[in-house]
Amino acid sequence: MTLTQLRYAIEVAEAGSISQAAQNLFVAQPSLSKAISELEHEMGVQIFERSRRGVEVTEEGTRFLSYARQVVEQADLLESQYLGKAPSVRRVFGVSAQHYAFVVNAFAELVREYGQSRYEFSLREGTTFGTIEDVRLQRSELGVLFMNDFNREVIGTALKDADLRFTQLFTAREHVFLSADHPLAGRENVSLEDLAPYPRLSYDQGMKNSFFFAEEPYPTEPVDKAIVVTDRATLFNLLIGLEGYTISSGILSADLNGTNIIARPLEPAGTMEIGYISQQRRPLSKLAQSYLEHLEAYVERYFSDQSTL
Repeated sequence: MTLTQLRYAIEVAEAGSISQAAQNLFVAQPSLSKAISELEHEMGVQIFERSRRGVEVTEEGTRFLSYARQVVEQADLLESQYLGKAPSVRRVFGVSAQHYAFVVNAFAELVREYGQSRYEFSLREGTTFGTIEDVRLQRSELGVLFMNDFNREVIGTALKDADLRFTQLFTAREHVFLSADHPLAGRENVSLEDLAPYPRLSYDQGMKNSFFFAEEPYPTEPVDKAIVVTDRATLFNLLIGLEGYTISSGILSADLNGTNIIARPLEPAGTMEIGYISQQRRPLSKLAQSYLEHLEAYVERYFSDQSTL
């Protein structure tokens, strides 16, 4: 086993195919395939399932790559410290999440912190299932999502099956996002009955469109008008243009979203338990810990600012 073989395996997992990884690494595809096969044979583990569509990391491979990344990261640190080499430019840190502005704010703070360093960071906003898969397959070290009494059992089972753990960051009272010009904007709080005449906006969950994977509370609540979107910008544009609404944590970012969107408490309201998911058997990297510190600091400042209003 060599460091080069480990780097090759990590790149194949991130690229999703041996051909793409070979291009990224500037090596011949047959040489890369041979190196991966020799690594699997030597270590007695099948890291990848091969098919015409590419490669997929096996369950055994996921665990193997978790250790491989730690070895490569430590080797990079040793070279940087004692050989005067700059750490290799790789995806040092990645986070996947449901559509939350505070995730983006914390990511921006992390980039500012490491702005003078060489880095390759990734931020993926997507589906609930996609977030879980990203962390399971090590595309991202962390995922951010929510659980409540409705989805807890199903999400918890999905995380257990993926060998992931959920760590709570904070709980938030359910809120409704509205346009600042919405007819209900002047209310101190709103109910589902108040919202009945208006379009409900929610995020598309792709093929895994179970109610339990919805990003919004009350996915089974019947409505006459429903619009499904794939990204946060579109959702906010429709909140403004169509007098729509969506239900979320209530945490907004004026820096990202301006002042055209407001949050009003839902009444009666449940709570959303928002946390991060990570690999059970992999300790958090320094970058992951730093990101979580930025995220927690942002949320704490937000709640503190709201309490003084």
